[in-house]
Amino acid sequence: MKLCLTLVSALAFSSVQADEGMWLLQMMKEQHLTDQMKKQGLRLEAEDIYSVTNPALKDAVGIFGRGCTGEIVSGEGLILTNHHCGYGAIQQHSSEEHDYLADGFWAMSRKEEIPTPGLTFTFVEKIVDVTDSINACVERGEVSELEALGSPFLRKFANRQLAISEYKDKPGIEAQALPFYAGNRFYLFYKKVYSDVRMVAAPPSSVGKFGGETDNWMWPRHTGDFSMFRIYADANGEPAVYSEKNVPLKTPKHLSVSIRGLQEGDYAMIMGFPGSTSRFLTRSEVQQRMDGINTPRIQVREARQAVLKQEMAANHKVRIQYASKYAQSSNYWKNSIGMNKAIIDNKVRETKSEQEARFTEFADASGHAEYQHVVSDIDGLMAKGSKAVYLNTAFRETFMQGIEFGAPYAMMDSMKEAIESKDKAAIEIWGEAIRGAFFSIHNKDYDHNVDRKVAKALFPLYAEMAKDELPAFYETIEKKYKGDVDKYIDDLYANSITSSEENLEKFLKKPTVKAIERDLATAYSRAKWAFYNQLQDKLIPINDELELLHKTYVRGLCEMYAPTPKSADANFTIRLTYGNVKAYSPKNGVNYDYFTTLEGVMEKEDPTNPEFVVPAKLKELYEKKDYGRYAMKDGRLPVCFITTNDITGGNSGSPVMDADGHLIGAAFDGNWESLSGDINFDNDKQRCIVVDIRYVLFILEKLGSCKHLIDEMTIVE
Repeated sequence: MKLCLTLVSALAFSSVQADEGMWLLQMMKEQHLTDQMKKQGLRLEAEDIYSVTNPALKDAVGIFGRGCTGEIVSGEGLILTNHHCGYGAIQQHSSEEHDYLADGFWAMSRKEEIPTPGLTFTFVEKIVDVTDSINACVERGEVSELEALGSPFLRKFANRQLAISEYKDKPGIEAQALPFYAGNRFYLFYKKVYSDVRMVAAPPSSVGKFGGETDNWMWPRHTGDFSMFRIYADANGEPAVYSEKNVPLKTPKHLSVSIRGLQEGDYAMIMGFPGSTSRFLTRSEVQQRMDGINTPRIQVREARQAVLKQEMAANHKVRIQYASKYAQSSNYWKNSIGMNKAIIDNKVRETKSEQEARFTEFADASGHAEYQHVVSDIDGLMAKGSKAVYLNTAFRETFMQGIEFGAPYAMMDSMKEAIESKDKAAIEIWGEAIRGAFFSIHNKDYDHNVDRKVAKALFPLYAEMAKDELPAFYETIEKKYKGDVDKYIDDLYANSITSSEENLEKFLKKPTVKAIERDLATAYSRAKWAFYNQLQDKLIPINDELELLHKTYVRGLCEMYAPTPKSADANFTIRLTYGNVKAYSPKNGVNYDYFTTLEGVMEKEDPTNPEFVVPAKLKELYEKKDYGRYAMKDGRLPVCFITTNDITGGNSGSPVMDADGHLIGAAFDGNWESLSGDINFDNDKQRCIVVDIRYVLFILEKLGSCKHLIDEMTIVE
């Protein structure tokens, strides 16, 4: 199998639909991308953005945590990202005594910056095209074409390359190989991971999450969605575990910060790590996304969030415990609702049908037999797997993500064997393992009674959704508990070995086979995983076949559109998008400006609604118009703005840069009308919502009294 030469030509430059595309930095020159970017207003060269020999903008951008982007804004490793990206860390450090979620956090010196275990920041060191190498492995029979697309082979390949690379003995280096264009190209990424990342600054949630769930995915927006952290390293600037001896990382590149302001039409460029897009889906796949993924996700999350919201409102401790969980769940609950609506409103299915009709004509004219039936084959798989996909989503949302309680049934089985064989050493080992599993569930962010209430809401909902395809524990409910779900759940949560520390220690003091065999949580967890594995057995062969069909379909589409380039779907690798600051009109009679100001925050204020509370100090600053050098020429203070950039989840926290590469804001959201954008980009409606860097600096200086942080930045006036 050789990479089709026509695909390579399809990825070369002709003209590109304005603003669409999450472009690969390593292909900028091949696609002549800067030519188009300069037409939009860029004043930089390709080497200023991405270079294999010299520091470039790419070197000031990295992965923040596990799913966001962050940028370096000083030569001392200072990170800017979104508040919602740092939310988990802020929550991690919060308590009833120090509620940083509610009150904010401002480190007044390096000594006050808080170590955050588990938080990392990752730079991309080098990107290598390994398409020919992987294709050669397939041709030699070392791996099948399908296996070459999978994580096990790609991990092995990446580790093998790392072992013979110049990075093999360097600390913190990881290698990752990934398919692009559905496996028609492959790239290897060498990444440097720093694990000593400390919390530096976070506004109160009344600023960082202003508007809350109501304003999420909406414009106009008035949210100061930012937080700041710092990378620490050893004396040589290399990644190291936390130590008091570690020092702030001296970075080879950081972003200058522009407070010059912006106008409609100004060039805007974003670099970041977009998580996932599906721009090459067929119409039948779009329908499955709506019916088999979004719809059950909406149903389950809505029920769970109703419980959490009520419990969080009633208890201060629970509010802190579940703040991050609720925010994560709510984000894509609302996204799923908006996506289904936007797919209909923006006629995405009709657009896909038109593309497929054109593809059929192209396939017939080209004479490629593999192209002539690929769409119908995909449609057949969608029909075959529709029920399994729906059940899989409903089950995962309910039992794998919604309900947290359970038991380590495999460990219990091993303990049972140890008891039966009277192996005291093994009993001791497995006892400690079970204790560790217990505390991983009953951690500081878990409330057993809250989870019990979630279970009581979700158990009957799943049964209603799945009808007759249920895990074995539903049979237990019917037979032993006479269909009384609440009674079963109360027994499960009160009397299982892992229900409480008291129950656990009583069992470990005198473990018996009988106790394990009668344990309700162990039986529940075993049945849960058995059912989940049954679902996977149905889906895996369908998904495997679909992967190969998509490889063919994407190759064909790229050939059909040639010489106009198509960008590869997002897969949480570094990408660049470009566009302009621009207002929009979502529907007749509605016109949205391209920026918001602090006046809008005050207009939205509602002291009775926790989503729209305004801090007293911010109101005082507003009354005095004490905005310093961050005000616009007319005296107002900017808060957010919008651009035409192509973004998706993972881009949260990404730097938004002007024509000279100066930082003008941090991307944090997309707009409601374009939530179908992950599937089909809409030039007219797609907007990226950005917190203005001037508002960030204003909050830092005036609300947080952190002028020292601004002083270490490079400010362009």
